[in-house]
Amino acid sequence: MSKISRRDLLQYIGAGGVGTGAGYLLAEAIKRPVEFLIPPVVPPEDYAPGTATWYNTVCNQCSAGCGISVRIREGRAKKIEGNPVHPVNQGRLCARGQAGLNALYNPDRIRSPLKRVGERGDGAFAAITWDEALTEVASRLARLKVDDQASRIQLLTGHVRGHLDALFEQFITLLGSDRYAQHDFTYPANLKLANRLSFGIEHLPYYDIANSDYLLSFGADYLGTWLSPVHFSLGYGKLRQGRDHRGKCVQIEPRMSLSGANADEWIAAVPGSEGVLALGIARILVAQGTYAGTDRDTWRRALEAYNLDWVSEASGVAPERIEQIAAAFGGSKAGLAIAGGAAAAGTNAVASLVAVNVLNHLAGNLGQPGGIIFNGAPAFGSATRHAGLTQMTELAVAMQEGAIEVLLLHDTNPVYALPDASGFADAMATVPTVVAMSSFMDETTALADLILPTDMYLEAWGDDAPEPGVGLPVASISQPVVARVYDTRSVGDIVLSLARQIGFELPAAMPWSSTEEFIKDGWRKVYEDLDPQAGGTDFEKFWVTTLEAGVWGQANAPAESGDALPPSLIPGIDDVSASFAGDAGEFPFILHPYLSATLLDGRGANLPWLQELPDQLTSVVYGSWIELNPTTAGELGIRDSDLIEVESPAGIIRAPAFLFPAIEPGVVAMPFGQGHSAYGRYAQNRGVNPIQLLAMQSDQQSGELAWAGTRVKLRNTGERARVVRNHGVTRTLGRQILGPEQNHA
Repeated sequence: MSKISRRDLLQYIGAGGVGTGAGYLLAEAIKRPVEFLIPPVVPPEDYAPGTATWYNTVCNQCSAGCGISVRIREGRAKKIEGNPVHPVNQGRLCARGQAGLNALYNPDRIRSPLKRVGERGDGAFAAITWDEALTEVASRLARLKVDDQASRIQLLTGHVRGHLDALFEQFITLLGSDRYAQHDFTYPANLKLANRLSFGIEHLPYYDIANSDYLLSFGADYLGTWLSPVHFSLGYGKLRQGRDHRGKCVQIEPRMSLSGANADEWIAAVPGSEGVLALGIARILVAQGTYAGTDRDTWRRALEAYNLDWVSEASGVAPERIEQIAAAFGGSKAGLAIAGGAAAAGTNAVASLVAVNVLNHLAGNLGQPGGIIFNGAPAFGSATRHAGLTQMTELAVAMQEGAIEVLLLHDTNPVYALPDASGFADAMATVPTVVAMSSFMDETTALADLILPTDMYLEAWGDDAPEPGVGLPVASISQPVVARVYDTRSVGDIVLSLARQIGFELPAAMPWSSTEEFIKDGWRKVYEDLDPQAGGTDFEKFWVTTLEAGVWGQANAPAESGDALPPSLIPGIDDVSASFAGDAGEFPFILHPYLSATLLDGRGANLPWLQELPDQLTSVVYGSWIELNPTTAGELGIRDSDLIEVESPAGIIRAPAFLFPAIEPGVVAMPFGQGHSAYGRYAQNRGVNPIQLLAMQSDQQSGELAWAGTRVKLRNTGERARVVRNHGVTRTLGRQILGPEQNHA
């Protein structure tokens, strides 16, 4: 693959700025060198002995939409790197993206269509042919359509963007059903709702960390798991290098994250108090004259209740520290406030996120470099069918009541990702036919009657328009870079095959013979919208160059302009204070689960590279642990590696204790990701799943699962459980390597 200089990269994608000046076709940045191929006697397609070929496609290991370049040699994928001209990741890639090879060649992939032969859930399946599988599914769907019962068909997928989302919606609509939903534990529904309430925008804005000089984060682990961590890591690097001075980062959260460990200041705050603290800082900005708008007096009255003493008591942050933050944030040239993690996952999540938006408004950074840049509309539609806890609970009730006869599943695992109290697993048992389109036998797929194995993203056609964007419309085509490893099919091909077999109006309305043809037809419309006068005459060139580059961007596209926040927003939002399930007397500790930088919400637990990768802050591998402040542990007589029992109003789990100084006393932290009862040899029966502890708490406005809204109590079992980790101790053991004032052990 040819190299591209940093200067060329900046020229083509406007890296490090606010998205202006990007090239119309990023494909022009890559020119493949001429190679002479010497084929073997019967060569595989695109194979040359001794010669590596790089293909550009899109990473699907999380929802960030990074571009990747895959090294192919002898017909096999050997290495995955970041695509250097993709504006999201600019040649970089995280560990999850690198581990895509583990997903492709995983020995636990489902290798052929399967049909249940025993009781549902006992794991007894028999291999069948694709013709048998598709015929059986199509006949059941057709029967419901004929009987005018198509509304009893439910399609439930993971988070899907791009044209595949449009294909799903078209398919279920043509069947005569409106039951299409997406469920993804990591979907930022609360953030999207808060931005809609604040600015009147439907799409996530661009958080211009790179050009900020004061980054104030309320729990957003932008270096690890928040939205697009590779892109934000690049922005963090530019912020640190500085233009005329080095930018400063302040992290406020109950438990230190990777971003907190790399911040200039880490401030421990009471869980759920982030919104109150943000409005307390906002009150100081208005009082000190940082905000000089004509409605300043109205803002002063709206924020009057958030006085310094009350905010300090509620948040646990000293008054002088709050005043220092307000002065530094208000006095910065390009201050930026962001929020995520547990702050975006409590019963007050939307209200807290609105409060952080208020900070940005009062600081005057909306639409400014180093602030919040409003993206334009994506190149093609983004998914709008997300189902949160409220919608998933309603679906479980519908299944229990017999309203669902066929449940079609794709790339989603609600049996693992929802609290047991949701009743989703029990509700699935009442559905006559469950069809799973999946690559792995996860907890939800194991309850299916028919399993249609799907291609991995390195074997399939698709596309993506990442969200949040980068300040300009960007889209990528995902192409197969290797031949199929097993007898699988892409989910798009499965849907198109079912449409042809079902008949009626479906074949005429969905005439594409393959996913590739469907994706290409969608991109033809994108091209024609860009240049209506061209009549598609140069589309083939557009298609090939975009495919080779792995990304396309449109310069000078109009951006949305967010509405100015009205002061009436403050009394109009619900209580900014958080509530927690469980009586504080019986359950004295607040549970603080967090997304793992490697396993994320558990989707990476079946990949051995990620299981082996030490956690960045604790260095633990292959297991679960419970983090406690040493003060809290000492009061309970708990030592490092003691096996402790954690009980909430919803459930009980056991895991070893890990004494972690960088956590607020009274807080119990656990990473998501482990505790699978299925999902392959690397994930199964390893660690515990903290989702089992979560009460059925939801955000007051969005109905999303409030996974940071549960109290727990602890019991030392008296047993020991070795924690496997790759480090020594965090104490100086009396050697005074650090000065006495720095040795906090």
